[in-house]
Amino acid sequence: MNFHQLVSLTEFLASNGILCLRFTCKGPNLVYRIRAYRAVVEYLKSSKEYKVKSWFLGGRSMGSRAAACIVKQCKDTADEAFVQGLICLSFPLHPAKQHSKLRSEDLLHVRHPILLVSGSADEMCDKNLLESILKIIPVTTRVYWVEGAGHAMEVKGQMTENIMTEINTEVLSWIKKII
Repeated sequence: MNFHQLVSLTEFLASNGILCLRFTCKGPNLVYRIRAYRAVVEYLKSSKEYKVKSWFLGGRSMGSRAAACIVKQCKDTADEAFVQGLICLSFPLHPAKQHSKLRSEDLLHVRHPILLVSGSADEMCDKNLLESILKIIPVTTRVYWVEGAGHAMEVKGQMTENIMTEINTEVLSWIKKII
């Protein structure tokens, strides 16, 4: 939950008037993360304190896979109208250096705009593979490539703060185009 990308992004979006909820799940188990994500969505829908009319779901790495699964599960349900888009930071398209083990299934079934922010040197998201998959996704997609960044969005010789400013600005701009 306190990973620098998520902290930076949620603080930036909140400072620009966008309510953000950041949470984490212990352990890398995807099924567990999906259940936890679903529980948070259900809480927000029923909350009397927060009158949420629509939302963007997103995450970082495995969290972005969980978010994609939740958006896919909203298809053909009352929840589908709430979803405005999907934001994936460092989407793990495949295990490191294992390009044949794709994890794109949920992305292929999303019916909402998708923003992917990936590092061009991410060993878990081959640029050519992602570009080819995006050609068959039937919704508006945007990939923002951070040149030279790996999975952690770090670039040798550049300050992390500058990279995060670049990413945060791109995410906010994309959200504003959607809403």
